Amino acid sequence: MTEVNIAIFVSGSGTNCENLIRHFADHESIHPALVVSNKPDAYALVRAERLGVPTAVTPKADLNNPDVMLPLLRKYDIGFIVLAGFLPLVPNFLIDAYPHRIINIHPALLPKYGGKGMWGHHVHEAVKAAGETETGMTVHWVTPVCDAGEIIAQFRVALSPDDTVDDIAEKEHQLEMEYFPKVVEDIIKNIIKRGDPT
Repeated sequence: MTEVNIAIFVSGSGTNCENLIRHFADHESIHPALVVSNKPDAYALVRAERLGVPTAVTPKADLNNPDVMLPLLRKYDIGFIVLAGFLPLVPNFLIDAYPHRIINIHPALLPKYGGKGMWGHHVHEAVKAAGETETGMTVHWVTPVCDAGEIIAQFRVALSPDDTVDDIAEKEHQLEMEYFPKVVEDIIKNIIKRGDPT
């Protein structure tokens, strides 16, 4: 195996999605081949289409249906899945079909501020309320338990007592923009180097 097609799963505006697509636009072996959203109005779909990446909308019934999802991913020869602001739980059949091939980004330093309902501003509000002196981003493997997979990488940023929730969100988001594509690249390069089948 020398090349890997990735699918990016999204639910929202898609800044990380666009950042990943641009990062891998001319990559020799890693290719963003599909953007999947559970929401038809996710702006990430617009970003992907503008950059020439095919998109698919999979509402809950489709997401949880192996007869829909597995053929869709096979159609685009997907070998790796990146969750970039994707809110639903990934169904077990996808985790089984892509063992150690699905990663997620979380806007806090797990295991703090993870789990059901902890996404986006909910996380940053909790960080602020707790008076944390730092926050950051976590990249982890996806398992059937929300935000409980093995941590792959974490990046930290200091917080000031004067930081608002929006300030905290912006500081964490800058870490995502800087580091997430490189982490994804390193993980997939290691898979290619080992020659693991997809």
